[in-house]
Amino acid sequence: MSTHRPQTIQIFLPAGDPRGVRVAEITTRIVRVIEVPRNQLADFVNMPEAQQVGVYFLVGELSEGGLPRVYIGQSGNVGVRLTQHNQGKDFWSRAMVVISLTNSMTQTHALFLEWFSLQQATLAGRYSLENSTSGARPHTPAPLEADCLEIHETAATLLATLGQPIFEPLINAPTSEGAQEWFYCKGSDADGVGAYTSEGFVVHKGSRGRAASVASIQGTANERLRQQLLTEGVVALQDGMLVFNRDHLFSSPSTAAMAVMGRSANGWVEWKAANGKTLHELKRTNVHASEQPILSPK
Repeated sequence: MSTHRPQTIQIFLPAGDPRGVRVAEITTRIVRVIEVPRNQLADFVNMPEAQQVGVYFLVGELSEGGLPRVYIGQSGNVGVRLTQHNQGKDFWSRAMVVISLTNSMTQTHALFLEWFSLQQATLAGRYSLENSTSGARPHTPAPLEADCLEIHETAATLLATLGQPIFEPLINAPTSEGAQEWFYCKGSDADGVGAYTSEGFVVHKGSRGRAASVASIQGTANERLRQQLLTEGVVALQDGMLVFNRDHLFSSPSTAAMAVMGRSANGWVEWKAANGKTLHELKRTNVHASEQPILSPK
């Protein structure tokens, strides 16, 4: 959601373990994100930061729709709240805690940041939200809201750096290097538009797909995935078709094509550019190894 620019980020390992507790901050900002593995929650609770007001993100196993799950919350004492979630929620494996280096975050900050984070995570569409209801916008004075937006921007960058791009757009805006390259999947009751990215294949909002799954995938994981997209609100039934309510990332072009067409599909062939060339022709056959000669050791 934010404009990318050069930044210096510091990651501190309190125990020296790169997979243990990690503390990230941008060196010129007052926001800190602490990544806490669930099995090391006791270590975090003993840290002074655990007593602060903060916003937190519980991340863990994939939903049936193939997205990582996240619960977004806030608390006046994040250590106590995470301890409660350790008893009551099963899905999560890591907590990402956003706090202020100067301990200046108030409950009003936290309430707005929780609400805004839920809004932005829904727009990004990368994660399945465990608490999908964001409620009414909290009353926040304009100066404090400006502070919150700056906190959120910093937190979003740090979360992505730590491997949780909760707020990153699935499809980046066009740059000076050129417009986004779109691919199209058309068939019986199917009219999909999407983009091939470094993470997989994104089906664009407004794409229309076949409502009913063909007999060959009924009762399979493919049909369950399509049903989960309905359950999670990624798609909705409109005029006898499945319509995508938002951009959605699939792990592969074939999974994306299956979701649109309601049948097993080879996405490398089904997705085609405006000139009729397939995704395979444009993205796989034009990849060549360097033709420079390999020198034999002397």
